[in-house]
Amino acid sequence: MPFKVQVGPPQIAIHQAQTVLITENDGGITWPTDKGLYFRDTRLISAWSIYANGVPWRLLNGGAITYYAARVFLTNDAFRTQDGMVDARTVALVISREIDGGMHEDLDITNHGAAPLKFNLELALRCDFADTFEVKSDRIVRRGKITTVWDEAAQKLSNTYCNADFIRAVTITALHAPALYANGRLSFDIELAPGASWHCCLRYDLTDGEVLIEAPRECAAHDAENRHSANLRDWQSRVLKITSSNEEYYRFFHQAVEDMAALRLPIGSGDHMEFVPAAGLPWFMAPFGRDSLIVSLQNITIYPEFARGALDVLGSLQATEYDAYRDAEPGKIMHELRYGELAHFKLIPHTPYYGTADATPLWLITLHAAWRATGDRDLLDRHLKTAEACLEWIDHDGDRDGDGFQEYQTRSSAGYENMGWKDSGEAVMYPDGTLVRGPKALCELQGYVYDAWQRMAQIFDVLGQAGRASDLRNKAHALFERFNAAFWDEAGGYYAYALDGEKKQVLSVASNPGHCLWSGIVRPDRAQKVVQRLMAPDMWSGFGIRTLSSAHKSFNPYAYQLGAVWPHDNSLIALGFKRYGFDAEAAQIARDISGAASHFENNQLPELYAGIQKDSTNFPVQYLGANVPQAWAAGSAFTLLHAMLGLAPDAPQSRLTVDPALPDWMPDVTLTDLTVGQTKFAIRFWRDGAATRHEVLAGDPAAVQRLPFGRALDFGVPGEQPGGGLT
Repeated sequence: MPFKVQVGPPQIAIHQAQTVLITENDGGITWPTDKGLYFRDTRLISAWSIYANGVPWRLLNGGAITYYAARVFLTNDAFRTQDGMVDARTVALVISREIDGGMHEDLDITNHGAAPLKFNLELALRCDFADTFEVKSDRIVRRGKITTVWDEAAQKLSNTYCNADFIRAVTITALHAPALYANGRLSFDIELAPGASWHCCLRYDLTDGEVLIEAPRECAAHDAENRHSANLRDWQSRVLKITSSNEEYYRFFHQAVEDMAALRLPIGSGDHMEFVPAAGLPWFMAPFGRDSLIVSLQNITIYPEFARGALDVLGSLQATEYDAYRDAEPGKIMHELRYGELAHFKLIPHTPYYGTADATPLWLITLHAAWRATGDRDLLDRHLKTAEACLEWIDHDGDRDGDGFQEYQTRSSAGYENMGWKDSGEAVMYPDGTLVRGPKALCELQGYVYDAWQRMAQIFDVLGQAGRASDLRNKAHALFERFNAAFWDEAGGYYAYALDGEKKQVLSVASNPGHCLWSGIVRPDRAQKVVQRLMAPDMWSGFGIRTLSSAHKSFNPYAYQLGAVWPHDNSLIALGFKRYGFDAEAAQIARDISGAASHFENNQLPELYAGIQKDSTNFPVQYLGANVPQAWAAGSAFTLLHAMLGLAPDAPQSRLTVDPALPDWMPDVTLTDLTVGQTKFAIRFWRDGAATRHEVLAGDPAAVQRLPFGRALDFGVPGEQPGGGLT
């Protein structure tokens, strides 16, 4: 049994949509910390504690029982009453919470002592209504006013924050037991005979402006009967499922499915509700561009509706004009949308913010992938205008200086220095550790555009625009040649991380060229060198490929993007290995990541972990502050399975191509409810000596065809794709 790693400080985190509760393990919210009840980027409750006659309760155990519900078991320390001392551990308190819009909280007390019991139960709480950005940065500024109103007849405690037209409120209603409010505390008079129990419900209804978000009406103990649990069961019944004799990977995959269910973010209302994947808990429960698109690609055979939602929502927010403060340019796909006070008053540019250089080509890649997975021609017609604007942005604002490469540089006083997936300010550096400033042409951006152009060429073929398709293929071919001339470092046998503003190669050895394998822009005769470089000891940790070489002067295995291991990064690299025929290396990465997952609680991968070297005495080390669950970390379970099996849906041709190469540690796997177009497949894969066989258990066997994965990703005309049609 692997040593289990708890990621981050001990806490309980539950959520649903944009309501998030983070508490200590005893259910309390300690101030000042980053714990609290959050709603739409605002912390509503910043302190919560409970007492028996002024004495805190003692934790026995507690935790999340689902992603939206938690339970905490407490007992008493000795405390005085007017009738004498109450012995320690004779009174039990159980706190049960459930989030579905607002929050329902149950308090259950049982007297296990031999004598009658009379005491005062006090619940102290505080609301600070701080913006999530300010909580995260520990720079909280109070701009508006908080009012508190207690309605004893209705048993309602209302706390409201108002700053001009920005309003947030939380209303707590006590049910089944009379409450009083004074001195910042709700209090209840408890009288219990020996063996007797007391119960109270507290409903936390939330308000955004004039919109009331109600708490669940049923007690949390009845959660198996509620709407939300029914939705979860429905989700689990419809998505792709696996069985395997490899229990480790099964658990990894199963937890990833639960995490994806947890991170579904509803956007819209009524019949127009869309679900997009949120980036991660606790800080990124909001719509993102890059994250939502990559997660949609990871889920393309698990839940293709994510791609539909991401295309619709992000397409509707596509920039139509220039706005330097938000780094917006016509045709650009957004990076991040926020709903808190800072965004409301435009004190931050996230309204939305467009500081991403990769979301626009990734949107095009996702459009093509969704069409191939679903066979829905209407997707192409509905999104053609958005796609054309994306292509226009790539040609003009994406290529800032007209040299044929994608570059980025913020125009905003509050913008990001770096706009690739490695978006920390210190992420792009020269070999001597000096930061690269100014315009940067990251290697993977060129690959994304190359891939997007080829995929869009196939779409234009289907739409009957052969000339447009030919133009895009020609542009892709020219980019392939230009990229391989400008980015390749012959001495190092590797591609440059980036070109700087003077078009000089940035030769820091990083994981980014692995994404170039995924996109197919790497010359086939160079692929082996790239794979070998990524699997060299300074890059490969045994727990996955590091973001930065351990030989680099800036390397820090515990830093965010200076040598840590990111599961999603590894999963895309593994797809690149598979694309170029390096099956064993792709399987090794799958083994690394699933093995790392086995060390984390519930096999739940965090956003990232330390890039330390694996040995017989080591285990993955947490990164403080990592999001858990995190969407593209969870999605890596699906992508790595794709890499081992070479899955490529082609619904327009009513087929699924496979190129399985199971490693010895994964002798078999059976997929059920694998949906391609209107067909659900069940397929068993198993090792037979060195070969991998398959049997179609459900669906048309003739529709499941063997095809090398690289050829399955050849979306152009044969002979015109230097990086695609590999044998």
